[in-house]
Amino acid sequence: MERTLILLKPDCVQRRLCGTILSRFEAKGLNIVALKLLQVTPELSKQHYAEHVAKPFYPGLEAFITGAPVVALVLEGLEAIRVVRDMLGATNGLKAAAGTIRGDFSSSRQMNLVHASDGPEAAAREIALYFQPSEICAYQPCLTPWLKADDE
Repeated sequence: MERTLILLKPDCVQRRLCGTILSRFEAKGLNIVALKLLQVTPELSKQHYAEHVAKPFYPGLEAFITGAPVVALVLEGLEAIRVVRDMLGATNGLKAAAGTIRGDFSSSRQMNLVHASDGPEAAAREIALYFQPSEICAYQPCLTPWLKADDE
């Protein structure tokens, strides 16, 4: 099983799309193993987006991510990182395919609703920024045998 960090960004929270998007992840068979509402601080933003802090667009990114609460969660599942990123679609909602989360709900590059880790190392680093190990509740849903074969 693989884990990934998801942030339902301020635009997602403000537009009241959190439940809709969470239900898509659950319907896909991904397990929510951690979940909380929080306000991203400028300090947390700088840690999360460390590779972008020196770039000219960073101040706008920080203003956006700290502008309203986010919902942070950890999803777990087979190939969770790739599966989630495929479900999200292209970063720019105008270029995202219909049927993807961004294709269905976003029409902006920045107001694109959801952040998802882009690889295993990023996922581990980002999960540690938002959750203590004790906040992650690993469990085996009783419907797992109906979602994947025993050898997967």
